[in-house]
Amino acid sequence: MSEQTPPPAFYRRPRAWLIGIVVLLLLAAVAWKFWPASSTSTDAAQHTSRRGPGGAGVGRGPGGMGGPGGGLFNNEPTPVRVAAARQGDFPVYYKALGTVTALNTVSVRGRVDGELVKVAFEEGQKVKAGDLLAVIDPRTYQIALQQAKGTLAENQAQLKNAQIDYDRYRGLYAEDSIAKQTLDTQEALVNQYKGTLQGNQAAVNQAKLNLDFTNVRAPISGRLGLRQVDVGNLVGSSDTTSLVTITQTQPISVAFTLPENELPTVVQRFRSGEKLRVEAWDRAETRLQAEGVLQSLDNQIDTTTGTLKFKARFGNDKETLFPNQFVNVRVLADTLRNVVLVPTPAVQFGNAGSFAYVMDGDDKVTIRTLKVGPNDGANTVILEGLASGDRVVLEGTDRLREGSKVLVVHDSDAMPTSPSEQLQGSPKAPAGTPDAAAKDAR
Repeated sequence: MSEQTPPPAFYRRPRAWLIGIVVLLLLAAVAWKFWPASSTSTDAAQHTSRRGPGGAGVGRGPGGMGGPGGGLFNNEPTPVRVAAARQGDFPVYYKALGTVTALNTVSVRGRVDGELVKVAFEEGQKVKAGDLLAVIDPRTYQIALQQAKGTLAENQAQLKNAQIDYDRYRGLYAEDSIAKQTLDTQEALVNQYKGTLQGNQAAVNQAKLNLDFTNVRAPISGRLGLRQVDVGNLVGSSDTTSLVTITQTQPISVAFTLPENELPTVVQRFRSGEKLRVEAWDRAETRLQAEGVLQSLDNQIDTTTGTLKFKARFGNDKETLFPNQFVNVRVLADTLRNVVLVPTPAVQFGNAGSFAYVMDGDDKVTIRTLKVGPNDGANTVILEGLASGDRVVLEGTDRLREGSKVLVVHDSDAMPTSPSEQLQGSPKAPAGTPDAAAKDAR
């Protein structure tokens, strides 16, 4: 047999490259296989450092979330925060946007013409009706008064003389010494002077009134605005610019509207003579500015908006309300007595309606269908489904199912305060609770 000739070198070289590629793929497969284990170990180590007291992990099993022993697929209890439902009274408020309006606003102007010689007020001060605000040059009106008085005195003398002649003519006529026409003419002259004196007296009174108008006084009690005219300027009754503006801020009104579907309760109680409380809050609804009562309502509904106008009156003792200010209005429409109340976060919503997770014993929960009423953001009225004392889950509901095991980490019997109650101060968390510890840490 003839000896076979070995293949050339360029045939052996591709086979070596193929072996190298296979080796690299094997190394990559080994690295990929063992890399998740290292990462999982690292995650487990980090998770172990976050374990709670006693070494119990919060919401994770040995395999992490969704792995073997995970929170949704094992029997580990889910940490939850619960609170007890309670029975009490619940105020029902209707909310609206309102505008503060002054009961009276006066633009003070001069009632006579002249030079402004004195300003007797400070901008922004409170004044009473009749207080002196400004003085207009009175000299012209003093002279006019003197002239009117002089004319009056002259005509008074003429009347006196005519009256004396008349009395003399009556005696002569009685003696048949003068004609009746002479006596009648003198009597007419006396009456003429009497009429003239009445006109002269009116002129004197007008001059006195004009002189009094040179002292500009406050027509109402209230608070002054900014001064519009300076000393030395000419002012008059026909000026379009006022000296100053006075607004009555105590008491003060707030105008607002309510939709027609909220009218029956409010209107019925208002017409029965009840004084419905009205609250005025700032724009952020974080601070109560004033409290008042419902004063009046309009006689027709606005067809464009379907609302009815109301007006409430506030004492405004601290003057926290200013005319033309926008406020958030809350009308106490009704008060529900002895109803079941739960914190609003306990109410859940699903396809079947509202429900809550209720503690079944000390370590399990059950789903309870609810019929809910009004709420104020902090508390919700429960019409059906709960009784006073039932403990409901507030936090941790996203991982619960019917019959889930739970671990109560915070059991609060105190109900969240409503926005009105927050003004008096929220209840302090008991010492040692997570809320108290968080506050101490801050």
